[in-house]
Amino acid sequence: MCCLLGEDLARQPEHAAQLPPATIEAYAKAAPLHDIGKVGIPDHILLKPGKLTPDEWEVMKTHSQIGADAISRAIGQEAAPEAVGFLHTAIDIARHHHERWDGSGYPCGLQGEAIPLSARMMALADVFDALISARSYKPAMPQAQAEAIILQGRGTHFDPAVVDAYLRQRDAFAAIAARFADPIEAPAESLS
Repeated sequence: MCCLLGEDLARQPEHAAQLPPATIEAYAKAAPLHDIGKVGIPDHILLKPGKLTPDEWEVMKTHSQIGADAISRAIGQEAAPEAVGFLHTAIDIARHHHERWDGSGYPCGLQGEAIPLSARMMALADVFDALISARSYKPAMPQAQAEAIILQGRGTHFDPAVVDAYLRQRDAFAAIAARFADPIEAPAESLS
């Protein structure tokens, strides 16, 4: 999904220079690491079936910095920086994918274009995926409902240009979502 957003934005004059093919490829390689910091969140919080308490939410929010720090340590003193170049992008994505366009996000409260473009794209892809996927605490949402939430967040939660790219790519997003959807479990009595 980040690759789709990047390719679309690269066709727009205001983003073309920022998004050569190699950069889009780095974003696509780095995107799956966006929530790697959740390995540092206790299971009783991460897998809680209900709403988090304010204290639990504060712990959950640390996953972005935990992830960025872990990737940074993984890079370490790598002798071949070209081999791990995408991990520098992964640090930005992990740390800043919960920032919000209006500055009300975390962990740094960055606003607008101060948020790395890779993280602005990941923010939308992450929310889209979270909304349309079943979680321990909620059922999956239809894409039309998820899209309404994304549109509502245009200019507050999300970069307006990234929302516009999503709208141009909504059918491709739907195809990806369908391709990678979790299988629906059959009722136990029909398994015999």
